Amino acid sequence: MVFGDVDDLIYDTKLSSVGPASVTGPDVFQNVSNMDLAMKLHYLRGVYFFEKEAVEGLTISKIKESMFYWLDLYYISCSRVRRSETTGRPILKCNDCGVRIIEAKCKMNMDDFLQLKDCSLQNRLVYNQVLGPELTFSPLAMIQLTWFKCGGMSVGLRWAHVLGDAFSATEYINIWGQVLAGHLQPSRSIKDPKFQFKAQAQVQNTEKSSIPLSAKRVDPVGDYWITPNNCKMGTFSLEITADQLTKLQSDIFDQSQNGKNSYFVPISAVIWQCLASIREEPEPMTVTIYRSDGERYLGNNPILTVVKAAFSIAKSKPKELAALIMDQKVNERNQIEQMVEKDQDMPDYIVFGANPTFVDMEEVNLYGLEVNGLKPVYANYMLHGVGDEGVILVLPATNGGRTVIITMPEGQISELKAEMKMKWNIG
Repeated sequence: MVFGDVDDLIYDTKLSSVGPASVTGPDVFQNVSNMDLAMKLHYLRGVYFFEKEAVEGLTISKIKESMFYWLDLYYISCSRVRRSETTGRPILKCNDCGVRIIEAKCKMNMDDFLQLKDCSLQNRLVYNQVLGPELTFSPLAMIQLTWFKCGGMSVGLRWAHVLGDAFSATEYINIWGQVLAGHLQPSRSIKDPKFQFKAQAQVQNTEKSSIPLSAKRVDPVGDYWITPNNCKMGTFSLEITADQLTKLQSDIFDQSQNGKNSYFVPISAVIWQCLASIREEPEPMTVTIYRSDGERYLGNNPILTVVKAAFSIAKSKPKELAALIMDQKVNERNQIEQMVEKDQDMPDYIVFGANPTFVDMEEVNLYGLEVNGLKPVYANYMLHGVGDEGVILVLPATNGGRTVIITMPEGQISELKAEMKMKWNIG
């Protein structure tokens, strides 16, 4: 089914806010780290689809009531950005202003919507608002609840990356599901680190610290936290089955290595090669690999490595590219933190899309959000605020597969799809 008027697809939109059940206090501030500031122009956009059976009897009143207590744990997400009176550095004022709640309806039924596999349509299920230009009124987290024709509901999360990475965002929304189900009784006396920011580590200054290749300086954005692109960007998804993953791994790794490596590496290798094949000179000789360090705090604590090739990517074998990816061990996070500390928030930066950026989200608990004991039939995450070089997210999928979400210049999408289909039968 093809819906005619896309602009009218989502309708009857209502906005409100929900804050924590307990008062935080008048002068509670949360400092953000240098790495958090390096990520401040990026946004995560997650969407979860639930069948009619999962949301039967679920009312907006019940949803909001559960959120009051959920946000007692995550009161930091109800903050607003302020600037330090002494340094001008952004900080979070924990003033209980709340998260923004958007209620909406969709003119399509959910099955038809999902069959389209259209990321641009799925983006409409996540409220499109960045931080600023009035930072004091801009929510850090926004949740859109969209009811489909004939039943079913989607939960869309817009998460400012200054709050944390995809592991933080998915844990955040998964905990709401536990509160909604009555499995968790929230209390601010719970001292679990996942509800708090990690203390800012001392920046390790070194006189000969090199400029990080995984981050790019951009013109200062002031209080409007988004940077413009030089071309129109588009997003699409690839679904890779478990059988395709097994074949991909056996084609790239030696028999002795099969089963010992994640699927992220071979997926990244073949996409990198296909990107080089479709792009005009120069080839993308440098890519960034973004992984989480596994710590359970809010905030951004990535392992950021840069992979550089000294040979033609398009003419290479994916096995060679996979070996390069696995051999990179230098984490540039400290270099980025030094750069932000030195520049004092002037200029600004991007990480995703500074180079073609491969994001390893294989271990994210993507299907951990449950409603009435049922998991979503489909879920994914996209990134907003991506640089011109693009970003590739590798996510878990149902039945042992992987979902790959790619944001790149719109004019290159059809070529990359064709290349992936021709060389690897993925598409």
